[in-house]
Amino acid sequence: IYILDTGKNPRAPQIFKVIEPSELDALDLSYPHTTHCLPSGEIMISTMGDNQENGKGDFVLIDANTYKVKGTWTNGPTAKFGYDYWYQPYHDVLIASEWTAPKVFKRGFSFDDVAGDDIYGKSLNIYSWKTRQLKQVIDLGRDGFAPLETRFLHNPKESQGYVGCAVNATVFRFYKKDDGTWAAEKVISVPPKKVSGWVAEQMTGLMTDIIISLDDKYLYFSNWLHGDVRQYDISDRKHPKLTGQIFLGGSILSDSNVTVVEDQELTSQPDPVIIKGKRLYGSPQMLQLSLDGKRLYVSSSLYSPWDRQFYPEMVQKGGFLVKLDVDVKHGGMKLDKNFLVEFNGEPDGPLLPHEMRYPGGDATSDIWLVDEC
Repeated sequence: IYILDTGKNPRAPQIFKVIEPSELDALDLSYPHTTHCLPSGEIMISTMGDNQENGKGDFVLIDANTYKVKGTWTNGPTAKFGYDYWYQPYHDVLIASEWTAPKVFKRGFSFDDVAGDDIYGKSLNIYSWKTRQLKQVIDLGRDGFAPLETRFLHNPKESQGYVGCAVNATVFRFYKKDDGTWAAEKVISVPPKKVSGWVAEQMTGLMTDIIISLDDKYLYFSNWLHGDVRQYDISDRKHPKLTGQIFLGGSILSDSNVTVVEDQELTSQPDPVIIKGKRLYGSPQMLQLSLDGKRLYVSSSLYSPWDRQFYPEMVQKGGFLVKLDVDVKHGGMKLDKNFLVEFNGEPDGPLLPHEMRYPGGDATSDIWLVDEC
């Protein structure tokens, strides 16, 4: 885990401290993932495995003053798998998602791994914020394989949110029931495409990131295999409405070796994207939205073993970072053809961009609390 000092020169942050793997090994944890600051002033990071690279969902606490590892957050049994999380103290809850064991995802994607029911995660894990105990596990079923990014609505009094499930490209809405327990329902499903010339006859979207605008009006997600970014109006929380869609690459481009035989949504295969004379290789993956909701940034790398497997040309030529301009009033997105960050000219060769953060706050790193004073 690297802690950077951005105070003196934000354009060239310096490494302030390194938390070595041995400090996580001592807690029988590995593969840190999502970072959030806590109201206590501590830093908490979710983890995805034990020190043998088996699945294990837990959380590491770091002292924000000394940057020393304090231990784990949980009090009692941990989840089978780990990945992302979001907390809302007002509702005494932390909700965490699941991917799979590190020794599984680090070798790349295999259809054999999702043929059964026990290799990939498919649950939401509900913790009490006060007691730090795992209170409930919601099984999402096969449609919910690999629930990844977990997004509460930003209004801290709202007791609902959404999680994007990668393998079958679905979005589930989770919500608090009258009896205080939590439930989930599928509200979006991207149809798979029947194809030829690919590794399988059916290609799912492989939804890899979702994000909610700060005003809780729009939800965005990326389909890393199909190649599109979508915008949904979620004013009606139970019935999201598609309001925007842009293709930025993917596996079904018109000049690819893949032929779409049957498509429930498109009438033709999308064309490659050219910006400033440069072709985009790879596909849209991570998303980050400005606080005003007008600028949606999109990067292309998922995880290098998976990048090499599905988009070898991106690995050879470098990934991309692009910007979509958002119509926050009526919905809709437009690609900014004057903005492109390339990652092919670095001293050590092409790079693969992943996560993004705004220095002044953004739609995923900020969690709002209720001021009851």
